Amino acid sequence: MKWSQALQDYKHYLKIERGLSENSIKNYTLDVAKLIDFLEQSKINESPISISKETIQQFVYEIAKLVNPRSQARIVSGLKGFFNYLIFEDFRAENPMDLIESPQIGRKLPDTLSTEEINQLIRAIDLSKPQGERNRAILETLYGCGLRVSELTNLRLSDLYFEEDFVKVTGKGDKQRFVPISKLNKKYINLYRNEVRVHQKIEVGHEDFVFLNRRGKQLTRAMVFTIIKGLAVAIGLEKNISPHTFRHSFATHLLENGADLRAIQQMLGHESITTTEVYMHVNRTHLAKVLNEFHPRK
Repeated sequence: MKWSQALQDYKHYLKIERGLSENSIKNYTLDVAKLIDFLEQSKINESPISISKETIQQFVYEIAKLVNPRSQARIVSGLKGFFNYLIFEDFRAENPMDLIESPQIGRKLPDTLSTEEINQLIRAIDLSKPQGERNRAILETLYGCGLRVSELTNLRLSDLYFEEDFVKVTGKGDKQRFVPISKLNKKYINLYRNEVRVHQKIEVGHEDFVFLNRRGKQLTRAMVFTIIKGLAVAIGLEKNISPHTFRHSFATHLLENGADLRAIQQMLGHESITTTEVYMHVNRTHLAKVLNEFHPRK
């Protein structure tokens, strides 16, 4: 079996059997591609079936010189998944990654913005330009609904159930969920739809996407990053923020204001409550206040 064929088959497995999104598939296969590049550069002629633990160890040793421990741990995890797939398909009897240890890394707590910082970013938007209304609606939706950036760019007009105060969101692995949307959030999306978007010439095939670029096409993830980075510079924000920061802030602020963790899990679309529990550790001061306020022996 050649590496190219194994990688292609693995992609099909991740898509069809695991139901993963294109972004997730790309990330999983990128780890395998790094191993393939290492073998080619080192002139090591071992197939996916025959590759030894010693060769894998050599690769991990070399990659550790180039990436940080968190990236190294992700690569090790990705390769374990690939070789487990080969075992599942009866191409291998054992996983050469079994004795390879991932570097010990602490759990990274998500960065968050205060409500005032979010307000400052939104106030910095230039509403005199047509894309200003769009950009305000984007930030309000990222923060108001806690969406991933890919969920935002893939949001469609047919997903907006404004009369019921919900939007339908397609998340990782094409799993769908309904997320509540506030009156304020609906107001800014409608302003964009009715005052800007309605006047655009929209490319064929992009008519149903909510957020469009100047050429009338679906907005890209990269453009959303650029918009947010530009606003951060405009207000002199020293934090390193991204679209995901608004999602973290959404969850953190809900928790701080007494929202149930299970409800936050459902709105974020987390498969496991363990993923959502990271927000329990974001603001320890808040947790201390909760204890002092509600415990019977305060």
